[in-house]
Amino acid sequence: MAPATQYELSPPPGDAISAIVFAPTSPTKLLVSSWDKKVYCYNIASGPGETNLTDAYEHRAPVLDVCFGADDNEAFTAGMDWGVNRINLESGEKTLLSKHEAPVRCVVYSPEHGILVSASWDCSLNIHNLKDPSSETIKISLPGKPHAVAASPSKVVVAMTGRIINIYDLDTMKEMFASGGKELKPWQQRESSLRFLTRAVACMPNDAGYATSSIEGRVAVEWFEDTAESQARKFAFKCHRQAAPDGDGDVVYAVNALAFHAVHGTFASGGGDGTVALWDAVAKRRLKQYQKFPNSVAALSFSNDGKYLAIGVCPGFETGQDDYTGAGQTAVLIRELGDNEAKGKAAK
Repeated sequence: MAPATQYELSPPPGDAISAIVFAPTSPTKLLVSSWDKKVYCYNIASGPGETNLTDAYEHRAPVLDVCFGADDNEAFTAGMDWGVNRINLESGEKTLLSKHEAPVRCVVYSPEHGILVSASWDCSLNIHNLKDPSSETIKISLPGKPHAVAASPSKVVVAMTGRIINIYDLDTMKEMFASGGKELKPWQQRESSLRFLTRAVACMPNDAGYATSSIEGRVAVEWFEDTAESQARKFAFKCHRQAAPDGDGDVVYAVNALAFHAVHGTFASGGGDGTVALWDAVAKRRLKQYQKFPNSVAALSFSNDGKYLAIGVCPGFETGQDDYTGAGQTAVLIRELGDNEAKGKAAK
């Protein structure tokens, strides 16, 4: 088996990375959103040492999240301009879908339902039925400020301040549009298994559950099924910690990013300690930890075929910079995974 390769994309974003996402079909196309007010579109098929950037899409303010839409040529963004935008990646045309009353932190799209959900720091969700352009955007109030959102084939998970996690059912959302309703209750509301602020959420590709991470070096894994047996399976563990220089305890870092492998169901975590680790949620063990990067790992994404892992690296809050800038210190790295690299222990 050939050794795994890893290389940087060129050119990198001009400031800190907020999100990375691979295309739903092409395993070599990905989008990166940045605090420099742009979304970058890369094609990694050109390989290392080449210019991988195919286009960049300017916004009015820093972009906090990006996702693909119904195909590889449609994207949606959330940003500090309070807007939710659709981008035609072929023509470059940008269309405002809706506005919030504060910056928009997250945006996720369900291809199965044609529904786009945006979450804003105004404590609301905007729900868009994109299969019916004539339908109005529905605004839903949240009990807390959202910090992370993820979608599975049937659910949307929203993690908020106060350790609140709301889980919404996408079929119910679709029915709400069909009936003309304006009210949407969560399918479940849970208290986070983590004691500190949630930094990232990712859903299992088999639609069974999700993982969350916190600013205090921990990850929790939970299942959707609300039975005693299923809930007894949930667990949390410490990670992204380093021994203190004086030998007294650990230095604890935020776990900024989570991403599930679409084929094997294992997941990756990225932290403020500049490392990426691979985990087997079923076996409850770490599979691998990669070399330390020079800056914080801010974002992660696996390609749809599971062959590539994109890693966004930039300075984080742990640097202690008074005048923060990610300019010149930001990198997007692509790791080409070995055949068994992301397989769980039971699958080998």
